[in-house]
Amino acid sequence: MQTEKVDEKLVDDLFKVGAHFGYSKTRRHPSLKPYIFGSKNRMDIIDLDKTVGLLARALAFVEQISREGKQIVFVGNKKEAQKYIIDAATKLDMPYVANRWIGGTLTNFPEIRKRQARLEDLMNKKENGGLDVYTKKERGVLDKEMADLTKRFWGIMKMKRLPGAILVIDSNKEDIAVLEAKKAHIPIISLSGSDCDISKIDYPVVANDAASLSIEFFLNKVVDAYRGAKVINSPVSIDLTAPIK
Repeated sequence: MQTEKVDEKLVDDLFKVGAHFGYSKTRRHPSLKPYIFGSKNRMDIIDLDKTVGLLARALAFVEQISREGKQIVFVGNKKEAQKYIIDAATKLDMPYVANRWIGGTLTNFPEIRKRQARLEDLMNKKENGGLDVYTKKERGVLDKEMADLTKRFWGIMKMKRLPGAILVIDSNKEDIAVLEAKKAHIPIISLSGSDCDISKIDYPVVANDAASLSIEFFLNKVVDAYRGAKVINSPVSIDLTAPIK
């Protein structure tokens, strides 16, 4: 029986960014028990050897999505994640949500497309002088509408159809996005801390989801994988259909 060798350098890199820090033991979700190395000062310590395996599986799926030419929607609304979510999505020219998940983004996409089309129409008219025919008061109303639509939908303007996957930072916080993805049968990739229920996630990566360095590290690996870089040294092939373990 072939045993997969752990990428020790990657384990070390994860340790350096604090990926091993979980939340307090009392907050641990039962689904995370196999991924906890132990506890120190009542705080869970995540088993990074297992995190590497989960990361390899998630990144193999990202590579598959890339080969199929599909989009990933990057979702991270907590303050520690916003900057890095926007940066990663921008590097790949992908849609993102870094302010607030709009209900129905995946489950009522035709309505979302109408809102996107409305914003595109207003922006084109303003750029080409099409709003000049309106009174000052009317332009003010339209400008307010455009500002509201921009705030809500700008990040997902590149999403013209349902994506191949969504990626979330902290699957607990992004529970509405996770629920919608499940209903729409869209695979979910996550960076999930020790308090998350990963039974709902297709490709969970159990690691610190609250530290900026850990979040940035994870997203950089995803960007590299989508671009086609080999970011995990794995001597065995990864079966994406096999259950996580």
